[in-house]
Amino acid sequence: MSRPGRRSGLLALTAAVFVLAGCSAPPTPDPTVTRTPTSTPRPTGTSAAVAAIPWQPSGASTVLETGLEAPWSVLRLPSGSALISERDSGAVLERLPAGGLRPVGTVPGVVHQGEAGLLGLAVQADSAPASLYAYLTTGEDNRVVRMPLSGVPGSYALGAPEPVLTGLPKASNHDGGRIAFGPDGMLYVTVGDASDPQRAQDVAYLGGKILRLTPDGDVPADNPFPGSPVWSYGHRNPQGIGWDSRGTMWAAEFGQNTWDELNIIHPGNNYGWPVVEGVGGDPRFIDPVHQWPTDEASPSGLAVVGDTIFLAALRGERLWTVWPTDGGAPVSVAPFFAGEFGRIRDAVAVGDRIWLLTNNTDGRGSPRSGDDRLIEVPLTPAQAVKRPG
Repeated sequence: MSRPGRRSGLLALTAAVFVLAGCSAPPTPDPTVTRTPTSTPRPTGTSAAVAAIPWQPSGASTVLETGLEAPWSVLRLPSGSALISERDSGAVLERLPAGGLRPVGTVPGVVHQGEAGLLGLAVQADSAPASLYAYLTTGEDNRVVRMPLSGVPGSYALGAPEPVLTGLPKASNHDGGRIAFGPDGMLYVTVGDASDPQRAQDVAYLGGKILRLTPDGDVPADNPFPGSPVWSYGHRNPQGIGWDSRGTMWAAEFGQNTWDELNIIHPGNNYGWPVVEGVGGDPRFIDPVHQWPTDEASPSGLAVVGDTIFLAALRGERLWTVWPTDGGAPVSVAPFFAGEFGRIRDAVAVGDRIWLLTNNTDGRGSPRSGDDRLIEVPLTPAQAVKRPG
């Protein structure tokens, strides 16, 4: 059952803190010492053997669907269907288990401008009745809503949206927009700085943050800042999040002019934007575990298979494969499919395969025949991964 009164209280508290803070950034409060338990459950279907294997694309690819219009997120359902969001129109499409697309519905209130519109999708595993969560831009804000998801493959339909979190800052760019349920059952939300970079350092402001909420939109008791949904801060425009077999949280982030980032996310930590971009060596901030020149990455969606990470690159027009060392830094990386598909918006793990969602019709790409497309790439064990150092 939802609890809109408690969510309203959270937003009122956030707004009150914001007003008291004024335009200048207040001293950053220290996070509490309470942390998420270290014994995080292993993601479903990931065995210890799978986790230990470094994976890479096999080089072969299959086009599953064509004709998508500015797609942003693809969400695999337990039934075998998948849902795809189209940013500009607010439409949600179903990709049937045997192939083919059909409309599921249009999310009400979506306002497209620049990078804003209908963005990330998520579904809570094993919830009954099923609900589809969506991150969208309205005329007033960015927000997360949930909608009843009824039916079976071939007949899915959306019910009326219910607010989960409202009042997130919006702009024509840097809107974040990725949502996902973590292995702890909590809802994680990436929020861009909404073109107000200085306030990414202000924990009373929800832009430039990764947030953590209960499925109903309440603040978990073990969040690092009491009463706040903020999980980490100092972000510019994070759009990819995922968890490996050890429960480690990874996030990909757009830089400005120099460095894009891959980060390991720890609760309460400050990732430096806008004071630093990329590796800064400043002890006040957490450095990324890897950085790329912005023309080689501009990472959006992120998928994890065992302990191997796959990043979809927009401007870089490639899939980056990342192999951590014992689940952390240092990492080694390799690009695949450079220039072959154009801009890649999302990457999703589907068993021993990766699905890629191209994004050439978003106004920044050069559409090709059949764009935009959903593409399947099989994975194979990487026989020789060159470790750094």
